[in-house]
Amino acid sequence: MARIQLRRIAHARSGDKGNTANIGLIALKPQYYEILAREVTADRVKRHFKGICLGEVERFELPNIGALNFLLHESLDGGGTLSLKIDAQGKTYSSALLRMEIDIPDDCL
Repeated sequence: MARIQLRRIAHARSGDKGNTANIGLIALKPQYYEILAREVTADRVKRHFKGICLGEVERFELPNIGALNFLLHESLDGGGTLSLKIDAQGKTYSSALLRMEIDIPDDCL
């Protein structure tokens, strides 16, 4: 087993809707989707964003495009027009998620 950052097997995009950050995580190769689906759970994302995401994390699976979508509720301090946060619209959350480390079988790299 190898410990890697998600950026090695996925790319991501993020944005906002009010006080909820939205992160799309997309497998770089079709065979990586199953690893993402197994390793990147809503609970694990919640722990990764501890102190930032104060609400629940929802996960939606999109196997037809090899992607997962996460909604991080109560994570933008009210949202773009209310928040004093540097990133009140969650644009950097995708980069933060890609730094998460997971275990992956050696033969998958």
